Amino acid sequence: MRKSFKKYISAVSTAVLMSTMLLGAASAAPAANDAGDKQPYRIVALGDSLTVGYEPGKSETDLPYGFVDRLQEQALLHGRAETVNVGIAGLKSAGLLNFVEAVKKGEAITADEIQPKLPDPRTPQIGAAAAETKADLAKADMITITIGGNDMSELLSTAGKMSEADLQTSLEQMFKLYTDNMGVIVTDLHELNPNALIVVADQYQPMPEIADGALYPKLEKAAEAFTGVIDKMAAGFVEKGIQVKVAHVAKEFVGGEGTMTHIIKDRDIHPNQLGYETMAKVFSNVIWGSYTKLVAHETGAPMGVIVKGKELDTPYKPVIRQNMNFVAIQDIVSAIGAKSKWDNKTSSATITYEGHTVVITIGSKTVQVDGKPVPVEAAAFLNKVGNESKTYVPLAALASGLGLDVQYVSKLRTVFINP
Repeated sequence: MRKSFKKYISAVSTAVLMSTMLLGAASAAPAANDAGDKQPYRIVALGDSLTVGYEPGKSETDLPYGFVDRLQEQALLHGRAETVNVGIAGLKSAGLLNFVEAVKKGEAITADEIQPKLPDPRTPQIGAAAAETKADLAKADMITITIGGNDMSELLSTAGKMSEADLQTSLEQMFKLYTDNMGVIVTDLHELNPNALIVVADQYQPMPEIADGALYPKLEKAAEAFTGVIDKMAAGFVEKGIQVKVAHVAKEFVGGEGTMTHIIKDRDIHPNQLGYETMAKVFSNVIWGSYTKLVAHETGAPMGVIVKGKELDTPYKPVIRQNMNFVAIQDIVSAIGAKSKWDNKTSSATITYEGHTVVITIGSKTVQVDGKPVPVEAAAFLNKVGNESKTYVPLAALASGLGLDVQYVSKLRTVFINP
């Protein structure tokens, strides 16, 4: 398990680096004006393997797609957004406390100092980057936390052998340790950033009733008690003026443990894709009061384009040429509220938006951005759709020239565009 997990995490790190490089290359053409005061909504995710998005049996080329990734998508429906995922697989509340204390000081911390024998091979790098995490937390609008599952995990194997009294004693000890640790963690985070909303998840129990009918009610009772502890803790923070909300994940898994986790197929307690989507729904409803189910566009079909939270519904579908995405000018112009003017003599389109002017000429590998020539990798062209010919332009060139934010989500094959 640990060996395959190490390969998985290594693949995650490599794939994230590759996707970062690809996105950087796309947004670099052309790099015109920055967003000015249009700051993104910043999310920092802390916690265990649920924050990582871990699933068993993933190949080395598979990226995790957990609730944090889906939260980033939901945030993009509301505007510009950035997410930093600092999840560490195997982390307990005491380990998170050690990490947050080091982050608060801006001091590097070793993997063993965070928590001995953590299975996540990225932990040394995460600990070494404590100062960067401190800076990220200081700028965050919202901080998510999933922690406690590893604290409770022993119950899966021991609860069935315990008397009611022994189980209650064990739970009370665990709850006290969790509450003490979280009390310091949340206080530290609030001191780092008094304005950030902190959203803490409760803990689902993964064992389905069919697996052990006698043990199931004990585990459900323990999960309910844990939720009560977290609710009480959050209420105490709110009384102190600290913005803490609870994402009530546990109740959503009741009765669906076998279909929402890998417990039956792989004997693994982590959520499957249905489980992670369910977690994202709960978090999203806590944060924004809504959740929008997004559709993944199939390979070979036109990618999706979402502008200002709405997917473009147009007969002039995006096309790919030379590994670049091209879109019909008028669709983007109309969606963002820009203005465009076509010049037949020069075969060029002039687009103006919020003080920016972009001139794109058919066949030219140079785009005029606010009066300055900027080279692009591929030229605009006329694309015939039915009986009409529409001007198609490189999406990256148009968006960056107009100062727009563009983020591509490979899992959905969708690009999000925000002013």
